[in-house]
Amino acid sequence: MSNQFRLPLAATPTYAREDFAVSPGNSDAVARLDAWPDWSEGRLALVGPAGSGKTHLARAWAARADAVIIDATGPAAAAPDLPALRGKAILVDDADRRGEGQALSDEALFHILNMAGVDGGTVLLTGRVAPLAWETSVADLRSRLNALSVAAIEEPDDVVLEAVLRRAFAQRLLKPDPDLYPYLVSRLPRSAAEAIAAADLLDEEAAERRRELNKALARDVLGDFEGEEEL
Repeated sequence: MSNQFRLPLAATPTYAREDFAVSPGNSDAVARLDAWPDWSEGRLALVGPAGSGKTHLARAWAARADAVIIDATGPAAAAPDLPALRGKAILVDDADRRGEGQALSDEALFHILNMAGVDGGTVLLTGRVAPLAWETSVADLRSRLNALSVAAIEEPDDVVLEAVLRRAFAQRLLKPDPDLYPYLVSRLPRSAAEAIAAADLLDEEAAERRRELNKALARDVLGDFEGEEEL
């Protein structure tokens, strides 16, 4: 029998605030975002390593604040209309990586930060590291970045990693055996991105091998992960 194409049944990713797993590693950042609109000068930077949940938390805030979302790594065609942003809530995603695209120049970011606190305007920026380490040759922007209040998210702990796995499997409409979660959490790197990649791989392998999505399959597929031990 020939192989059949698998239908794209995965659900649309959600950034709902209630789906964000709060833990000691991110609770301070959550509290800082929840304090909006009472941010110092209407500005806040949300920073943390890749896969730590920045996008989820920032997009949940954007939905609450009805914010305009700017992808700092986007093409020139996505450059913001600065006059139209006055008085609005603004989310600048991946602000530290703006050099990888053409959507947001240093000058434009400087003007956006100046809009914060004016006519009710608010700005949230996300990045992997603190704004002190962001590159810029514009002196005025450098001073604005250095003065930003920062909310930091740490690498995912067990609580967050399990929540990421559960959400990843649910988005693929999968129901693994319950004992798969502690097995994966004890072995995966502390990264939401790695957890999602593991969910993708296990989904593919379960379908290819026509096996149940359980600990035995994970042991076969991910047996070379650091921390693996015989059970």
